[in-house]
Amino acid sequence: MSPEFEKDFLRQRSTNIHELSRDPVRVLITSAMWIDGGYWLPYAVLYTVFHAQAERWLGTLRWLAVCVAAHVLATLISEGALLKAIHDGVAPHSAAYTLDIGVSYALAGVVGVLTYRIAAPWRYPYLAVVLIVYGVPFAASPTFTALGHFVSVLIGLACFPLARGRGKPWNPKETLAALRG
Repeated sequence: MSPEFEKDFLRQRSTNIHELSRDPVRVLITSAMWIDGGYWLPYAVLYTVFHAQAERWLGTLRWLAVCVAAHVLATLISEGALLKAIHDGVAPHSAAYTLDIGVSYALAGVVGVLTYRIAAPWRYPYLAVVLIVYGVPFAASPTFTALGHFVSVLIGLACFPLARGRGKPWNPKETLAALRG
């Protein structure tokens, strides 16, 4: 795609305020099918590691429920916050057309729910790292995207009922002992 065509193509699939007001269902679905620019490799690696583990552990329907909940709810919350910022004069009106695509909110939700896959006490350092990775950018520069990622993690954590009873949690200590023989 030429850069101009790509920009227009992605903007029509963006979950920005303008597109959400025109056709919310279409853009909520199509925005999750694309990634912006050169970020495909990190998302491919994270998708493979986190999503594959989560889908195997939760089952396809529960995994998909976490992904959809995180993507849709975080999009609506973050774009709602941006709309308020526009109305309050904190953000420019042009922000309603900001490019907002990708699977990152779904990924952040899965990262959150995977907290319950890890046995205590190991889950607490994992949770601390997750909250730091997603919370520090939001605290340092509270953009709508940083808000969306942080909210996605919280949505993933709120999906505990989907994780309950899904088998024995993974214990890193047991894995290390097995590797040592």
